[in-house]
Amino acid sequence: MSGPVINVYGAGLAGCEAARAASSMGVRVRLTEMKPGKYTPAHKSPGFAELVCSNSLRSDSVTNAVGLLKEEMRRLGSLVMAAADATRVPAGSALAVDRVAFSDYITRAVLSDPLIEIVREEAVSVPEDGITVIATGPLTSQALADFIAGELGCPGLHFFDAAAPVVDGSTVDTGIAFYASRYGKGDADYLNCPMTKEEYDAFYDALVGAREAELHGFDREAQKDPEVFEGCMPVEIMARRGRDTLRFGPLKPVGLSDPRRPGREYYAVVQLRKENEAGTMFNLVGFQTHLTFPEQQRVFRMIPGLGSAEFLRYGVMHRNTYLDSPGRLGPDYMLSSRPGVYFAGQITGVEGYVESAGSGLVAGINAARRALGLPRAVFPEQTMLGAMAAYVSRGGLGPFVPMNANFGLIAPLEQRVRGGKAAKYAAYAERSLAAVEQTRETLFPRGKETCNESNS
Repeated sequence: MSGPVINVYGAGLAGCEAARAASSMGVRVRLTEMKPGKYTPAHKSPGFAELVCSNSLRSDSVTNAVGLLKEEMRRLGSLVMAAADATRVPAGSALAVDRVAFSDYITRAVLSDPLIEIVREEAVSVPEDGITVIATGPLTSQALADFIAGELGCPGLHFFDAAAPVVDGSTVDTGIAFYASRYGKGDADYLNCPMTKEEYDAFYDALVGAREAELHGFDREAQKDPEVFEGCMPVEIMARRGRDTLRFGPLKPVGLSDPRRPGREYYAVVQLRKENEAGTMFNLVGFQTHLTFPEQQRVFRMIPGLGSAEFLRYGVMHRNTYLDSPGRLGPDYMLSSRPGVYFAGQITGVEGYVESAGSGLVAGINAARRALGLPRAVFPEQTMLGAMAAYVSRGGLGPFVPMNANFGLIAPLEQRVRGGKAAKYAAYAERSLAAVEQTRETLFPRGKETCNESNS
């Protein structure tokens, strides 16, 4: 069969989504997957789209950020969402799947696609010409990671991800927290949560006794590296070095004064730093952690001002190969220094199963459009797909760290919505889905409603 061919590296969620999106637009795909000849430390099954951690794809409500992302993907014909809906198991308001049936569904769909050729080998380099989507995940093989770093002009690959939690700025109690910078230097861009001795002691005791997440073997090995560990020490480990260690580290109270209460001194202060210009997201400075998510919520809500805080991203600490993407990838996930080379999945800096698949959908559509001689498709930032791509391409404030779907990324509403958080998120969803419908009409030819319709 004649016509352009694109290469897709990796048959995880992002790679399969990208391959199917491209083939459904009539473009031939060569999908390279190293399994079963070689496995990462996390993978055990020869099937495609293997879920190596939880079998939950999280909330399925459109008033939840990841639920909205799922619905956007459904409306664009996502293979991953079709598989998830077909193999779901009871999980309340969450979308959980039978992991074996889920992988089998996607594997069958890809193997039976006449426009997708499967190559069973390890990808170690990228062709100098043509179109390639690299979707090799957070455990990208060393050979390919070295090639990316050296040959593609991307020295910013990270091999250990230590990220602090991020909270919704609108849920911080500013009757308690106050804006200030240390010693009044620069603008008052930090939100500061002051603690009395009694509050600090209660928080400290809860922190050092909190339950830590179980680590994969390859994460434990990475943490044995003294330089890695000291450079991103979990806050709970730092605290165990002594009751006052945090007070002389990230929680030091010196140089911080509440302008509403001049002269008042505090025993400890937790600082929140803006994650974006709009100030909708704040991270807890110095709070990289590998506590379980429920424990993070329980313990960190003990911090004054965060009693009702909504967590947009929990702290994580694990091996995670990802690009320092801002300025290197565009909002279509194409590498700026190598036109025709796209990235998709967690290697781009998105975090989570659904987010990885969503980036694969956008990258696959754009790779196919490039092969067909069409202009790139940039999704509106009013959509979760577009908001994630914008974050990856531009970043936020401070160092770039992986991010999952959350309403702090999406373009703010044009006008204030009454009725609380539920009404605000419903307004986000309504606007987003309307934008997706408009985008779909411009992307696909008349009579072809979604990118996957022809092969479904």
